[in-house]
Amino acid sequence: MAVKVLVVDDSSFFRRRVSEILELDSDIKVIDFAVNGKEAVEKAAQLKPDVITMDVEMPVLDGISAVKQIMASNPTPILMFSSLTREGASATLDALDAGALDFLPKKFEDIARNSDEAIKSLQNKVKEIGRRRLPRFTSPFTARQASKPTASQDQGANTGVSQPDRTFQRSAPIGGSSASIKASGKKYQVVAIGTSTGGPVALQSILTQLPSNFPHPILLIQHMPAAFTPAFASRLNSLCKIRVKEAQQGDRLEPGVAYLAPGGQQMMVEARGASKTLRVFEDDSPRITYKPSVDVTFASAAKAYQGDVLAIVLTGMGADGRDGARMLKQAGATIWAQDEKTCVVYGMPQAVANAGLASEHLALPEVAARLNKEVGC
Repeated sequence: MAVKVLVVDDSSFFRRRVSEILELDSDIKVIDFAVNGKEAVEKAAQLKPDVITMDVEMPVLDGISAVKQIMASNPTPILMFSSLTREGASATLDALDAGALDFLPKKFEDIARNSDEAIKSLQNKVKEIGRRRLPRFTSPFTARQASKPTASQDQGANTGVSQPDRTFQRSAPIGGSSASIKASGKKYQVVAIGTSTGGPVALQSILTQLPSNFPHPILLIQHMPAAFTPAFASRLNSLCKIRVKEAQQGDRLEPGVAYLAPGGQQMMVEARGASKTLRVFEDDSPRITYKPSVDVTFASAAKAYQGDVLAIVLTGMGADGRDGARMLKQAGATIWAQDEKTCVVYGMPQAVANAGLASEHLALPEVAARLNKEVGC
């Protein structure tokens, strides 16, 4: 059965363009359009689409406010379109906080090597999120942010439509099965986390629960455009007890600091005597699809730290991380994977699980508590 899509944008040109691209795939059917956020909320209720594509900036009711209202009344997978600007990045992160599952730049050729790749990227994202049931878990990030109005909330308030709290319902952190699992007693030197679709919310959920005295550096590899990673790192840093920064060439790895791989570049760990530093560089290799790549960072961690790595593969499309996890496993490292039920897309964790590399499969709300226990926090 074809994935039913509601396309929301105030530009008739963009609505037509998105519709034409989506319907090149016989597994996708565009069922209607909306020209503003208010109309999107109404049509989401009437038509019950499988996926909504949503612009951020629209008249009457902006995209972020529309996402919140849809997630409150008719939870639906939403793919945001955003400009590759600092303001666009911040607004897109707000939309993800509100419950949108993924995003693409409005000029989505900007993250592809050619137009065919851009078309496939859009089609695949729509099909992936359209075939997933929305996870029902909450991060402390959403709860903490619920009391902080964004610019879009203020704009939405002027429309006369009441603004709900963060409505992508994710339950508070739970002990769950991890509460009964004892720490392995293994010693680590670094934690590495790789993710893609659904990753921003997943990372926020985990990192906001780590204490300021977390004993190891943390490597974060999130598939994200270059314009977005500075804003994402800054946002995480403002919310977390640990320090979070966008990685830079030559950074020396320190305990209690999380290093986010810059979009469009690769991040590798290099051993310099007893210390470890980061190599951040442009990569034009056609063999590597993702920039940053989980495989690249994981492989370098295996070389620099051998078995003293705890690697976690979270929600994401594709299989990035599997080959790097295999190298880590061969070096004696520990690999965890997010479970299928709480993934937005069970691609990357599934690839690791199917290869027999993961020793534990954790629901997202369990990961932080399990991680803190494992490293002795």
